[in-house]
Amino acid sequence: MVYKPIIIVGGEPNSIFFEIFLKSLNYQKFKSPIILIASHNLIKLQMRKFKIQKKVRLIDLFNLKKYRLNNNMINLIDVKFDQKKPFEKISSKSNDYIKKSFDIALEILNKKITNKLINGPISKKFFLRKKYLGITEYLAHRTNTKNFAMLIYNKDLSVCPLTTHLPLKEVSKNINKNMIKYKIKLIDKFYRAYFNKKPKMVITGLNPHCETIDSFNEDEKIIKPAIKSLIKSNYSIIGPVAADTIFLKKNRTSYNVIIGLYHDQVLTPIKTLFEYDAINITLGLPFTRVSPDHGPNEKMLGKNKSSPLSLIKALTFLDTNK
Repeated sequence: MVYKPIIIVGGEPNSIFFEIFLKSLNYQKFKSPIILIASHNLIKLQMRKFKIQKKVRLIDLFNLKKYRLNNNMINLIDVKFDQKKPFEKISSKSNDYIKKSFDIALEILNKKITNKLINGPISKKFFLRKKYLGITEYLAHRTNTKNFAMLIYNKDLSVCPLTTHLPLKEVSKNINKNMIKYKIKLIDKFYRAYFNKKPKMVITGLNPHCETIDSFNEDEKIIKPAIKSLIKSNYSIIGPVAADTIFLKKNRTSYNVIIGLYHDQVLTPIKTLFEYDAINITLGLPFTRVSPDHGPNEKMLGKNKSSPLSLIKALTFLDTNK
């Protein structure tokens, strides 16, 4: 059985990513060859910092097919990044390095050598610079993908925020029937493709208890009509339901996916329930993009205390899908 390689973009160089990457390789063996796109200089500095010894094999982007790749060594496409210390303060200095890393990854994916991508965390403040809400939107733009969704996946329960990193005051302006319908269709398609099952889904209301004192009730005027249309098309979806009770055990166990209207409405409860045992999957892209469900975590740099669980789950998910 031939497994396609997993491409990993290291992301922000001053993050916990190399620490958890090295821990993941030591924790578990993966069948899919892993190709890391990052700075050779930086990973050597950080391995020295953590007292980790791992051989690195430099590979050529333009001759990938000639290599017999395995994970006995770190397969690395080197992206030059000039840094003298293992860690520095996060800044815009790394922007060109991160963009070049994504450029290389997208070139490999466009050549259909593989369809598996993981990216390390980036700084929204410095790398995205308010141009994109997150890497989900950044990759959607880079691949000309109009319809996409963020799924925080756990085998027992997943969540999808219809809007991602928007200020709360902007959420209601960005919700419409078509957006609700296409994101729910993407979730259904994903579960059928990867798990061969029709997912049971529920959507929360926007307002507390799905009620409002305002003259316009989004739950009645936008969400309900969209859900009725999807039910007529044979999707397993109900709602809107009150967000404050759907995550109670007796309620949540009836569903595979809980869909929320905004980021913290569903990410706060799922992280409370599963902590790092979840991965971020972007639906709708021309390849499978997964990332650990955390940011650069600047406060933990160099401490060697970060959990690799989310990255292990991301690698395992892609590894078990040829």
